[in-house]
Amino acid sequence: MTLVQLEYLIALDTYRSFVVAAEKCFVTQPTLSMQILKLEEALGVRLIDRSRQPVVPTEIGRIIITQARTVLKESKKIQELVQQQKGELAGILKLGIIPTVAPYLLPKVLGAFMEKYPQIQLQIWEYTTERIIRELKVGLLDCGILSTPVQDPALLEKPMFYEPFVAYVSASGPLFQKKEIGPDDILTDKIWLLNEGHCMRGQALNICQRKQPAQSENLFEYNTGSVETLKRMVDINAGSTILPELSIADFNEDQMERIRYFKSPEPVREISMVTVVNYLKHKAIQALENEIIAAIPNRYASKKRKEVIDFH
Repeated sequence: MTLVQLEYLIALDTYRSFVVAAEKCFVTQPTLSMQILKLEEALGVRLIDRSRQPVVPTEIGRIIITQARTVLKESKKIQELVQQQKGELAGILKLGIIPTVAPYLLPKVLGAFMEKYPQIQLQIWEYTTERIIRELKVGLLDCGILSTPVQDPALLEKPMFYEPFVAYVSASGPLFQKKEIGPDDILTDKIWLLNEGHCMRGQALNICQRKQPAQSENLFEYNTGSVETLKRMVDINAGSTILPELSIADFNEDQMERIRYFKSPEPVREISMVTVVNYLKHKAIQALENEIIAAIPNRYASKKRKEVIDFH
């Protein structure tokens, strides 16, 4: 039994395909198949049920795979200990980030991070919260930037900042006449929301429903796919939407006239660095976290006089 064989076994469990697992491990499919077979022979048990498509682990295979993930993670800690001893920050850091944060946060962070840590190869994927959580657990991602809490005991959440929500309203609508708004005001207007699967959709609904949930079915009529599209829908079709404040940084004067802040306590979303509990690459993740905290406004640091909005 070798670490390479365990790596192949984990890849097969992750992708449920000999062909895809081989591609991800940069070997041929026959090579991966042969090594899995040798591992099964060495252990004296069948680990993979090849009669099903996609392939799945056997009952004992699931137990062995869980232990294999632990063994590989512990083996990688040896490399990390050596790097820490040398004071090095190097290697690949795989990051997942939700689409409602990525375009407004990463441009502020990546330049400085890459300049300070040129030996870290940062690989980034924009995924939904659900997919980031899934890929963190199977080891495809090292860390994730998510709106929290995600309420998963397998994950560790380190809050970095609290970003206010704001309303973007039509110049022809009733909310344009107000200086500040509350959840009840939003309920009087038609609202544009992100599609199912985006955590910010749940947060927007929670902001507006927390006082009058019975009215929600008639009022939330429209759905769309991105924060940028939400803005366009209000511009063209009236109504209003709820946006994260970082997304309005490049607004022109006319657009800023249509921004309305919420009355205290203002609704915010908690943005956290999320890892599995026993995570690796501590220093690289901490370095990225530090750059993010340095890039956001100081007033985002505290949740005092703010209300963290859950998305569940």
